[in-house]
Amino acid sequence: MYTIVTGAAGFIGSNIVKALNERGVDRIIAVDNMSKADKFRNLVDCDIVDYLDKNEFLDLLMSGQFDGDVEAIFHEGACSDTMETDGRYMMENNYRYSLGLLDWCLVQEVQFLYASSAATYGASTVFKEERQYEGPLNVYGYSKFLFDQIVRKRLPDASSQVVGFRYFNVYGPRENHKGRMASVAWHHFHQCRNDGKVKLFEGSHGYGPGGQQRDFVFVGDVAKVNLWFLDHPEQSGIFNLGTGRAQSFNDVAVASVNGARALKGETPLSLDAMVSQGLVEYVAFPEALKGKYQAFTQADLTKLRAAGYKDEFATVEEGVRQYVEWLAKNA
Repeated sequence: MYTIVTGAAGFIGSNIVKALNERGVDRIIAVDNMSKADKFRNLVDCDIVDYLDKNEFLDLLMSGQFDGDVEAIFHEGACSDTMETDGRYMMENNYRYSLGLLDWCLVQEVQFLYASSAATYGASTVFKEERQYEGPLNVYGYSKFLFDQIVRKRLPDASSQVVGFRYFNVYGPRENHKGRMASVAWHHFHQCRNDGKVKLFEGSHGYGPGGQQRDFVFVGDVAKVNLWFLDHPEQSGIFNLGTGRAQSFNDVAVASVNGARALKGETPLSLDAMVSQGLVEYVAFPEALKGKYQAFTQADLTKLRAAGYKDEFATVEEGVRQYVEWLAKNA
């Protein structure tokens, strides 16, 4: 039996492949779009049995090539660019493709675990997996939102597991290929190394400089939650996947700068000291993000905990420290 991971050469997908390998699973079919060839680096230390282009894979799947031979599909593949303006591409890539996989898994009774997004909540300040709190601000969020609605309609009659994970702000190893879409922690590491300082937005949405808050979740924790649900096929639904703890962009900056200082044997500094020494700089809030920006996110983990997941999540201080050490070795 195969385990299939779409978006396998991407950020979260490759971390799931690696986590599967670490528990002895290597009959993995990696599915992705390698038009950005550098993504191959994410799979160099992983063991798989085959690689398929995303379009070739869907054709083979629908033709019956994999009938009866798949244990689970982790569907991580998607366009995650919140600034993408080609709505036709976004809906075909994120919504229609996902719908085809869902239909196949339900017919074949295959576990289906997929990436949703906290972007489904838009400007809401309540982050519960309920329709009343959902209102995406961009077509990326809408593509995820619409698919979640279809899943909700299918779940009552589903004969196999279907799980959607509303990822909050994920950061950690194997995102080097993402460029401007990489996490704040990734950008801070490279700004610190190249410019000697990190940049944050000035105050907005009622928050002071760098005070905007997000639920930042370490990718290692994201992979753990995915595999926990793989081990619990009786659990289905749409679940928030964050830490349940909002932290400021200032917190990420402090953890990033102090992580870089620790690599050089230097003592940690406070935020005020970093600002006064020019290690943290505040820049104007971009016009392009006005009306499309989530200034606060914090996952409500009630449903996740009720499903039985009990492990704790890394804080920004813990996760960014690990990540900076990884980046220093792998950047």
